Parts: sequence; structure tokens; C-alpha cells
Amino acid sequence: MQAFIIALQFLTRIPVNFNVDWNDKNVAASVLWYPVVGALIAGLLVLLAMLLNARVDAMLSAALLLSVWVMITGGLHLDGLADTADAWVGSHENKQRALEIMKDPAAGPIAVTVLLLVLLIKFSALYSLLKLENYGLLFMPVVIGRCVPMILFLTTPYVREQGLGSIMASHLPRNFALAVLFLVSLFVVLALGFINGVLLIVITLLALGGLRFLMLKQIGGMTGDTIGASIEIIEMMVLCVIVFMFIN
Repeated sequence: MQAFIIALQFLTRIPVNFNVDWNDKNVAASVLWYPVVGALIAGLLVLLAMLLNARVDAMLSAALLLSVWVMITGGLHLDGLADTADAWVGSHENKQRALEIMKDPAAGPIAVTVLLLVLLIKFSALYSLLKLENYGLLFMPVVIGRCVPMILFLTTPYVREQGLGSIMASHLPRNFALAVLFLVSLFVVLALGFINGVLLIVITLLALGGLRFLMLKQIGGMTGDTIGASIEIIEMMVLCVIVFMFIN
């Protein structure tokens, strides 16, 4: 349970005032709970979508949902996306320079542009999804997005020697992680149907594989920022794929 509380405190701004032991074992195990936290976030978004449906049109609902989505997470992953965009463009494939740029809190024009594009696409996909009135589909991008860190920790070297990411990479229970990923995959297939479910999983893995290739090329592995960037990009992609699958 301590690992779950750590995951909730780290991934959201939901006020959870429990004292937990942030030791290496609990911090690493918290990654296993990320999809569950994603399901909780999605559940709140679905509830809000249902409440808004009877009162406002789909465009305003999409804007409000996206705003709440960002506020719940505190913009944690958007920050990583901005830092990654600045670093990969500004470093000119110099690994050390890229890592230095990621530590810089200032956001350059590339970061702002990427953030605007990702949020715009998310808003448009949410708008299309709300018009379908199948609010349960909102679980897909949020839950699948929270599986991204687990997959990356299982497959990709962590390039910084200190910090939470280093602890997670070193102590993540691999067998349990694989079991969680299997259960999430089963959930996706059962929720969307076999063909759509498998197709979404394959597209997600291909997209994440492409992001992993860029990480290895740019900095030789991953950092917390590139993990956050990957979550945002995968969420955006899953939203779009679902809309393409189900819109008439």
C-alpha cells in the first residue's frame, strides 16, 4: 500500500497526506501502481465528462476536461516534454549538452511550440471523442500512458546516476512489471475487442519504440524528462487512434 501512495503522490496533485517510507524498494514498486493511478485519473475525467454532457457543448467540455487533466497531474509530464523538446533540438546531438539543457528551467520557443501542438491535438481528439459519447474510452490513453515508464525501465538504460529514476531503474521488480503489463494488455483487448485492442497495443509499442530509438540516439538512454515526454506523446497518440477507430 505504501508503494501505491507514493505513486499517487508522485503522479497527481490529489491531496494524500499519508506518511510513507520513500525507501528504494517502495519507490521502485510504486511504478507497478502507475496504471492504477492512471485509472483513477481517468475515472475522475469520465465522471466530469458525464456531468458536463448535460450542461455544456462538446467543445467547452473538451477544454475543461483537458484543463482538469493537466491540473490533476500538475503538468508533470508536460514539463518533461518541454525540456526534452528544447534539449533534442538545441543540443545538436551532443549528449552532454542535451542533459544540461534538460536541467535548465527556462522554456525556449521549441518547447512552447511542441506543448501547444500536443495540447491542441489532445483537445481536438477529446472533442471528437466526447461527440461519440463513449466516455469509457478515456481510460485508454491515461492507463496506457502510465504503462510507458514501466516499459522504458524494463528496456532502456537510465543515464543519470542519481534521483528517483535511477532508483526505479535499479530496483523495479521485473517479473511483477511484466505481469502488470500483461493485465493492462488484457484490459485493452477486452475493452476494445480483440482486433482493435491488439492493433492499439501494436501501434503503441511501435510509437514507443520510435521514441526509445530517439532517446538512445540523442542521449544514450532515458531520463525523467524523456519519460514524461513519452507519456504525453503516447497519450496523444492513443487518443487519436481511438478516435480513428470509433468515429463514424
